[in-house]
Parts: sequence; structure tokens; C-alpha cells
Amino acid sequence: MNDDVRNIVLGLVATGISASLGWLARTYLWRRKLRRKQAFFGLPDHSESLLVVNRAAGGPELTVMRSDMFALLELSALIKDCHARAQLVAHDATQQGFGERTEFCVGGPYSNHRMAAHLSSLLPGVWVNTETEPVQERGAFRIGGEHYRMERGRSEYVLLARLSADGHGAGRPVFLFCGQRAVTNQAAARYLARHHERLHRKYGTGTFVLLLKVVNSQAYGPDVVELVADVTRAARTPLPETAAADTAA
Repeated sequence: MNDDVRNIVLGLVATGISASLGWLARTYLWRRKLRRKQAFFGLPDHSESLLVVNRAAGGPELTVMRSDMFALLELSALIKDCHARAQLVAHDATQQGFGERTEFCVGGPYSNHRMAAHLSSLLPGVWVNTETEPVQERGAFRIGGEHYRMERGRSEYVLLARLSADGHGAGRPVFLFCGQRAVTNQAAARYLARHHERLHRKYGTGTFVLLLKVVNSQAYGPDVVELVADVTRAARTPLPETAAADTAA
């Protein structure tokens, strides 16, 4: 074997080794990213999850509003990326606890009884006006001592929460998308899809409750979203009796 042939062979061997090392590095990074995503969503390989939605107009059939369906599509893509499976169930057909399967609960407490139960037991510092009158108070949030009214189509709020049974990440999490309108639920699902890596870096697999504002949805739909505040502490602290009485009045 002359020098030219030896150099060619050595070059091919070096190229093969470099390509193999690059492939192994990319595979390692991809798997680490996947495991972090699976840990955040509580979705290991081949696991089951629940997508809990309301029944549109209170009918007997499981008919989901258009914006809520778009929210479910956003969440379904996340679940599929984690190599997990999802089961779609109606809010009044889910009679089980939480912690065994990851749950994504979509809709306000006025139309989603499961959401109402989660707010009552897990977020006692949150109150949502489920009355239809007066109109200006419809769907309003009270979180701690703050009040958030909806300006339909202009300024609307939604809670995005990751909760666990003990508040420290034990068991599978429950994700809440509790908005004043269906378009805000879609906005929260899209926000989670876009920012889950940042949220994981900040909160790990613990509990958080974020208040988001959807700006000018009549023009921009669910695309323009502002983070108003991290309201975890206020949402988990029971409302004072006087405040609870005022909100109930």
C-alpha cells in the first residue's frame, strides 16, 4: 500500500469516526431533550393521558367548541411528541382522582365541572364568576385580592397551571387551561407548547399558576399573549372569608 492509498483510507476512517461521534452526540442530546419534556408533562413512553373538555351548549353529545378543539390539537401534538397516548373525555364523565395519569383540563368552571372541582380543591385562592349577570362581571377572575374583568375581544384572561397532588411534583400532573373564553384556552395551550422548555427550566416538575392576558383576540385570535403574573402563591392560599362572601354576593 503506497502513501496515497494509505492517506485515503485513513481519511475515510477518520470521516466515519467523526460522523459516528456526531450521530451519537445528536442522539444523546435528542434523547435528553425528550426525557426532560416527558418529565415536565409526566408522560413517559407509552403512557396514557386524559384530555378533559366540556360539552358545548350543555348538550348530551360530546361537541367541542372550535377554539377548544384547536387547543386539543395543540396538546395532542405535545402528547404525541412524548410518545404517549391521549383519551378524550367529557368533564362530567371523569370520575377519578388525579396523579395516576397526566390530565389536561380545558374550559372554565361554568361549563367544565371537572375544572370547578380542581379550582375548589387545588386553587382555593381563585374565584371565577359563573353568573351571567351583570354582563360586565361575567367570567371575571378574583385571585387573592386582585380582580380581573374581561373586555370581550380586547382584553381577556386565562389561567395556565401545572399542579400535582402534593404540590412538589409527586405523581402525574394536572394541567389547567381555565379561560374567560374558548379562544383564551387555545391561547394558553399554544403558550405552553411554545414555552414549555423555559417553564421547565424555571419550575422543574413542580407546581406553578400563571395568569395570561390575551390581547385583541378579535383581530389577532390566540396569537398575542402577555404574561401578567405568576400567581402561584395567591392561587393556593384560600380567600379570606370576607372576600369569599363578597365574591359570592
